[in-house]
Amino acid sequence: MTEEKKPGKFASWIERTKIRAISIWEYCAEGVWEDQRDTAKVNIVKTLNLTVRSFMDSDLQSSACALTYRTMLAVVPALALLFAIGRGFGFQNLLQTQLYQYFPSQHRALEMAFSFVDSCLAQASEGIFVGVGIVFLLWTLISLLDSVENSFNNIWGVKVDRPFARKVTDYLAICIILPVLMICSGGLRILMSTTIQKLLPFDFIGPVVGDILDLVSVLLGCLFFAGAYMLIPNTKVNFRNALITGTIAGIAFQVLQWLFLTGQIYVAKYNAIYGSFSFLPLMLIWMQFSWLITLAGALICRSSQDIFLFSFERQTNKISGAYRRKVTLAVLTIIIKRFKNDEAPLNIAGISTRFAIPPRLTAKVVNFLLDCNLISKLGPKNGEDPLTDAPLVPSTSPEHYTLGHVMEVLSNHGEDSFLPTFDTDFKPLLDLCDKLDIDFRQKASSVLLSEIHLPLVSRQDSKNK
Repeated sequence: MTEEKKPGKFASWIERTKIRAISIWEYCAEGVWEDQRDTAKVNIVKTLNLTVRSFMDSDLQSSACALTYRTMLAVVPALALLFAIGRGFGFQNLLQTQLYQYFPSQHRALEMAFSFVDSCLAQASEGIFVGVGIVFLLWTLISLLDSVENSFNNIWGVKVDRPFARKVTDYLAICIILPVLMICSGGLRILMSTTIQKLLPFDFIGPVVGDILDLVSVLLGCLFFAGAYMLIPNTKVNFRNALITGTIAGIAFQVLQWLFLTGQIYVAKYNAIYGSFSFLPLMLIWMQFSWLITLAGALICRSSQDIFLFSFERQTNKISGAYRRKVTLAVLTIIIKRFKNDEAPLNIAGISTRFAIPPRLTAKVVNFLLDCNLISKLGPKNGEDPLTDAPLVPSTSPEHYTLGHVMEVLSNHGEDSFLPTFDTDFKPLLDLCDKLDIDFRQKASSVLLSEIHLPLVSRQDSKNK
């Protein structure tokens, strides 16, 4: 009897485990977007869900390949700019030493790159090529930075680019400041190491100092990624999301660096076959994965910040016409009542947050109301996105917004009566529909939206007062 029960218990456990696994999968795949709890576990599941979906939908590999190609074009100009500034500070030898340490098995390739840099600087600083050389050098770097910004904007779904003048000034500042920071960080590392060893001449201090400086390098790398995720996209990025994602990307990049440096030891064996070009394949792979890590980090940052935009996404995509009309009337009533009560106008995010309406549904409803000329946008403040941050107000006086008038505008928005024989072929049916619409509008023509009592809106108004 005991032996007969054991298979039954095991099969029951397998069935329960299977049901539990299916339930967890369904929750992580779809059900999590209906969970309105603002907890760390729910937000992490939503972030992972959105990141995986976005990674599958977006072609990050192609973007990384395009940036790798542009980076290869910009390598020599970038080194030329770096060495030009390094010569001005007297740190050219320091830069060369750091690059030799960074690529220990590729002295011949680096020597070739340095010769290209010397030729580039000579062409950019002699004769009639002075202006043309400098312009070409800066244009190559600015083109790379512009491609990076476009890739970030595509990930964030930003359609509006920075003004051209601002692009030029920002990119030039990056091209000048970044090499200076690299030189200063390298010099500071050497200065700190030698100073600490002189002040504390103990044998065990050297490895400890090296570990501390390596940790500082990792922290600076994380801050660099966080700054890139926060400043490069032409939209608002929360510092907290950028810092967390920058830390993840910085650690991933350090792991890639370790793999890259370890791999060079094995690549050195193929110098006899490929000569100085044995460095090139590994360099391309390293660039490809570096850009992939960078873009994936931007994708995670966007997902972690915009998880609430996708709440009730499945229901929003299949929303009925009647329910959409109800949500539209509710949003319009909110805007009208706040305007009549002299309350500060809300934007799309404000309406969504205060009244628990999914952001994407709110955006669709607001855009429809704008197309119907029932509401208008106020000009956004400096640094705000005009598509989402602009406050919303009624287009005319609140006394004009009766329920009958609004329903008529919403129903008649768009093209109609364009089929040649439709009105005559179905005249009895259409007359009945028109009569029902007219009867409803007449009954609703005396109902002002601003006079409808909404408890939630009234509580919000009393709190603000």
